[in-house]
Amino acid sequence: MTAPPPPAAVVFDLDGTLVDSLGDIVATTQYALRTEGHATPSPETLATFVGDGARLLLARASGLPPESPEVDALTRTFQERYEAHAVDTTRPMPGALEALEALAALPLAVCTNKPRRATWAVLRALGLAERFHVVVAGDELPWRKPDPRVLVRVATALGLEPGALVMVGDGPQDIECGRAAGARTVGVLGGIAPEARMLAARPDIVLRTLGELPAVVDAWQRAGALR
Repeated sequence: MTAPPPPAAVVFDLDGTLVDSLGDIVATTQYALRTEGHATPSPETLATFVGDGARLLLARASGLPPESPEVDALTRTFQERYEAHAVDTTRPMPGALEALEALAALPLAVCTNKPRRATWAVLRALGLAERFHVVVAGDELPWRKPDPRVLVRVATALGLEPGALVMVGDGPQDIECGRAAGARTVGVLGGIAPEARMLAARPDIVLRTLGELPAVVDAWQRAGALR
């Protein structure tokens, strides 16, 4: 098997990877369900539904088919509320700011299943928007992670081959997307996705926090330069 080229850019998932946003996502989901007259599962149950975008989250939480018109109403209510309360409790994940600073010489990107308006609400409120060359959100393309075409779009926007990317995330969607696109993959513990599911996706390397990421990227670059 041909070794991948040295990393030339780093791509981050957002929720559970760059930012600890679970509290605001769960609170907004509960609000949308109550407002539209649905029962509200426990926060622990709702957390297991996060990762594939707001519509699937709300379909799972309500027990409705994703194509149901009732999910349309839930999604509208969720999005309106979330954009106004995106960072009530959301903060950068441990090591995130340090990693972004240490990797600033490389092009950085975000690839998330979160809708674009909500994504930018979070990035701007936390002062992170200017850190990224490219942001691809969940409602911009016909596909979402784990479909590799979303990461191919990031690579194209950066003028790189997908194999030159490092895909960093806390969930199986991120790891499966990165692998299928031919990128290196990094799993980060302590996010939203159940640890066992992320590990079962077999990332190239697993980190305790994002603070360990710059050393990993540097080691991959050095190894590539020696070939």
